[in-house]
Amino acid sequence: MDRNGERRRRTERAARPPHSGRDLGLDRHHSARIYDYFLGGKTNFPPDREVAEKLLAAFPGFRNAARANRAFMHRAARFLAERGIHQFLDIGTGIPTSPNLHEVVQAMVPRSRVVYADNDPIVLAHARALLTGSAEGRTAYVDADITRPDSILHSAQVRETLDLDRPVALCLVGLLHYITDEHDAHGIVRHLVEAIPAGSHVVLSQCTPDFAPEEWEQAMDVYKMDGGSAQVRPKEEFARFFEGLDLVEPGIEVPHRWHPDEDTSHVVNLPPHDPGDTTDALVSMWAGVARKP
Repeated sequence: MDRNGERRRRTERAARPPHSGRDLGLDRHHSARIYDYFLGGKTNFPPDREVAEKLLAAFPGFRNAARANRAFMHRAARFLAERGIHQFLDIGTGIPTSPNLHEVVQAMVPRSRVVYADNDPIVLAHARALLTGSAEGRTAYVDADITRPDSILHSAQVRETLDLDRPVALCLVGLLHYITDEHDAHGIVRHLVEAIPAGSHVVLSQCTPDFAPEEWEQAMDVYKMDGGSAQVRPKEEFARFFEGLDLVEPGIEVPHRWHPDEDTSHVVNLPPHDPGDTTDALVSMWAGVARKP
């Protein structure tokens, strides 16, 4: 039996994104495409760019925040891979931006397995970039909504790709501010954490008004007026997501201060920047990693 050939065929089949026939929603903005615009990506459209520019006028730090958040995700993924976590469930994936999470961890541990989940049809359309990983590892994509966590946990992609009896890294990076209290954000995270075994880790980040309250109030007003739904949270509310978990040092921190390295500007499409632009106020996010005991 040609095992290498069969492995390649399985990877090729997995890399074919499903055809849902869904409305791509190009006539209205979407948070994943706005984030892509802030990262300097190309998968965004006039409605996304229009809202993004309005947001930048209200709070000029959105590009700084997007860069710092993406770099935090990469550092957290490397941190966990180095410590033996080789399964990742990344919810709220966003538009593929290389290096993606699976590229980061499979470069370190080729057998790593990653499942992505998002509900933007544009992300689905670009899923091939998320599904072409190392021959030794596995990647999969779930078209599902975080507000229905069981649609992710019980999906065939999760069941067939991850072993939920072994530790998993649950990543909700730059996602929680899109889940309002109306949708019970803390309950959703708690439900997801209950589904993963002891020894698993949770990687979270979210926007906060703590450093620039007036600017964030303006930004949220702009986003809501354009039909968006979001909720920024102060540190004490963000900390509630980690209840019952053991925070990894340095605990809850702004993302650019969480295990910083010398240079992470290469992880996004933006040109090199002045490190002085990465201030707590311009980033205005909290981030943390915690272990499930």
